[in-house]
Amino acid sequence: MHTLRICQYLAPLATGVTLSLDEDGYGHLVRVMRKTEGESFYVFDGQGHEFAATLTAVNKKEACYLVGNVFDNHCESPLHMELGQVISRGDRMEFTIQKACELGISSIRPLLSERCGVKLTGERLIKKVQQWQKIAIAACEQCGRATVPKIDEPISLIDYFKEDSKMLKITLDPKASLRMRDLTFNTLKIQEYGIKLLIGSEGGLSSDEINLSKTHGFIGIGLGPRILRTETASLCTLSLLGALFGDL
Repeated sequence: MHTLRICQYLAPLATGVTLSLDEDGYGHLVRVMRKTEGESFYVFDGQGHEFAATLTAVNKKEACYLVGNVFDNHCESPLHMELGQVISRGDRMEFTIQKACELGISSIRPLLSERCGVKLTGERLIKKVQQWQKIAIAACEQCGRATVPKIDEPISLIDYFKEDSKMLKITLDPKASLRMRDLTFNTLKIQEYGIKLLIGSEGGLSSDEINLSKTHGFIGIGLGPRILRTETASLCTLSLLGALFGDL
């Protein structure tokens, strides 16, 4: 896979069009990589479209590029996976988002639960979601994906349960006797609708929340006798699902 590729998120990319780099693209391509007029790179819009591109004009404030031929990108997982992740503290949430994108996640829904220790509202919440989206974009630039998973607005766990879905629903329950290998999966349903995975924060989901998840169709599974950190639990489960039904 080509090494120098940048995301111009939601840019109207099309062969023959000349566009300006956004602030992040300019910073990486010109300030960091020191690219100049006439040099080539690859650009994608986060919606699955990737093109060859050439810098046509560079100055101290902006840079323009000519969009070239479309490039076939085959890095997307055939498995549609949605991660409902209760927001974790510090850089754990950022780490989870970054690695989930590398593992092929389709979308991420940050959640607020009983044991969630992160309090975000108003402008701080908006900025945090924007920061998480940038982390997802950077992860896709690195791992070769042309489709950037959307980081949805955080909602409460109660509202999350109310969302209608035909996806296979899984959550982690340390008391569950079931393991991934024990479950009987409807492969055709998974191929058509995908998988919704719910993961708690550092303290996990409460007993009431786990019971409520079951009433809304979530299957509780365990990951063995050891207590895993929330970021480890998320990535371990995504890896298992990717190996069973995706391209890992």
